[in-house]
Formats: sequence, structure tokens, C-alpha cells
Amino acid sequence: MYLIIYLLAYFGVFRNWDPKLRPEASSCLISFAHGTPAVILASLAVKTQLSNRGFASPNSNFQNMVLEYSIAYFLMDLVHYLIFFPSDVLFIGHHLATLFVFATCRYLVIHGAFAILVLLVLAEVTSFCQNTWTLASARKGDLGSASRLYQVLSPPFYVFYSIVRGFAGPLFVYEMGAFYLSGAADNVIPRWLWVSWMIVVVTAIGVSIMWIANLWVELFRDRNEKVEEKLQ
Repeated sequence: MYLIIYLLAYFGVFRNWDPKLRPEASSCLISFAHGTPAVILASLAVKTQLSNRGFASPNSNFQNMVLEYSIAYFLMDLVHYLIFFPSDVLFIGHHLATLFVFATCRYLVIHGAFAILVLLVLAEVTSFCQNTWTLASARKGDLGSASRLYQVLSPPFYVFYSIVRGFAGPLFVYEMGAFYLSGAADNVIPRWLWVSWMIVVVTAIGVSIMWIANLWVELFRDRNEKVEEKLQ
């Protein structure tokens, strides 16, 4: 499904875009197809499976399906980066690490999907705004409407992203880590595995915080420069 969407985007939707921008735009389109549906599906999988709401609970069939849905997306986007941006070690490493977490949860221990799906919701709830912002950023230099959308969308997107990745995410990860450190999951999720999960998650959140912090710095710098230009 994601391959078809990517090809339709590359050869159809964005066929008139600059060849340098088409791969990134196509990646955004498959991210649109994954992000919001994944949030809805993961939320339903967590809320409807009342007996499986725990950091060490067994995965339900529905939860496994949502994990597979996301595994398919990250595999497709990983192929995209390996073909078009093989030097982008950060994103390639992120996708490989995410696939490791999802695949081991789904196929190795078949436990812990509750925690992984909550993290998926926190990771993807901002994806619609982020993909829209990314597409606007790509065309802001040559398209007036894209430039205006980028300027309008940037502050609220930054605030939303900061709240999710800077507060909600770390809070949940703290609860997750405290549970695993208690040893309550060691009989179903080996210690080496949940430690690996925690390293991946903490690293991802740390990188996200640094990314959004840099965007805030750029935003304030640009605003200050515009104010100084008007005063001159």
C-alpha cells in the first residue's frame, strides 16, 4: 500500500515539482497515510483492549495489526532514505531503531504493545502538522501561498510539538522506565530488550527536543531580524 502511494506521489501528485523535492514530498505523502490513521488505530487498540492495558501485558490481535501497519510504513520510508538520501544517517538510524522496537514487540516477545502504541500516538499525533509544514517549507522559496502557510503554521506547530515531545512524551517514558526497572516485566520481556527499547525511546525524544529547540531559535532570530530591518 505504501509503495503504491509513494509511486503515485512521485510520478503523479508531485510530478511537476523540482526533481530534488519530489522524493521528500512523496515521503510526506506516505507519512500522511500513516500518521493520523496510526494515531486513531493505536488509540482504539489501547482503549478497546481493557485487559491488555499494561506495560507487560500480552498483545491483542488488534494491537499486533497496528504494529504491522507501522512496520510497513517505516520499511517503505527506510527504502526511500536508502535510495535518495543514503548519507542521512540520523533518519536511517531512527527508522532502523524504530523497526527494531516494533518488530521485537510484535514478533519476538508479543508483549508490551500497550506502551509501544502509546508512544506511537505521541510520536504521530503531530505528523499531520509536521508534514504540512515540511511541504510548505519545501516550496516557500518559489510559491507565495506556501510561504504564507509556512509562516502561519510554524508557531502553533512548534508549540504543539514542544508540548508533546517535551512534556507528554518524557512523562510517559518516565512511567514506562519506572515500571520496567521494578522488574515486573522481566518474565515476559527480557531485560536486555526493554533496556534497548528505553535507549531507543529516550534517544528519539532527546533528538526531537534538540530539533524543535533549534527551530525555535531560528524562528526568534528571523523575527528579530525582521524587526531590526523595519527599525532601520
